[in-house]
Parts: sequence; structure tokens; C-alpha cells
Amino acid sequence: MIKEYIEYLKDNPEGYWFKRKLYGLGWTPVKWQGWVVVLVSVVFIVWSSLDLVKVAEPSDDVVKWFLIKVVLSVVVMIGICLKKGEKPRWQWGLPKNKNENGKF
Repeated sequence: MIKEYIEYLKDNPEGYWFKRKLYGLGWTPVKWQGWVVVLVSVVFIVWSSLDLVKVAEPSDDVVKWFLIKVVLSVVVMIGICLKKGEKPRWQWGLPKNKNENGKF
């Protein structure tokens, strides 16, 4: 199963940064650009969370601003995935349609 999953991810003639997940809805990074986008998003959220740990009890404004940054980060990430990835759809397992070369 893992070998087939890796083959599915490597079969990327369109050059997508993100391919559909095999199970459920969403994307997984398949090119270095996609991994950079994920890493930048995670670093931004962690960096934003440092404001929360600077004080013993963060104020409501600090918490609200942190949540706004997280939501904006997720929205930007989804936008990039939509632009640079496969069209999202529900999928459960390997695609059934293969071309004449046996690739997905």
C-alpha cells in the first residue's frame, strides 16, 4: 500500500505543488514548493503564539489577534493549495482510472 501511495504522489505530470489526499478531503505537499508553504505556515503560527506565552495571562485582545492571524494563515494556505494543487474532491483510496501506461 505504501509503495502504491508513493507512486501516486510521484505521478505528477502537471507539476502540482499539492496533490489530493488519498483518504478524505484535502491536499498533501508533493513538491519542494509545497513543503516550503507548509513550513512557512507552521513557523508563522508558532511565531504568532509567542505573544501568548510572554505573559502569565494574555489579555482578550492578544488572544483575539492570535486567532485572527491563525485564521488568515489557514485561509492563505487553502488559497495557495487551490491555486497550485489538484482540484479538491472527496476520495477514498487510489483512483480507479489508470492510463495506458498503468499510471494514475
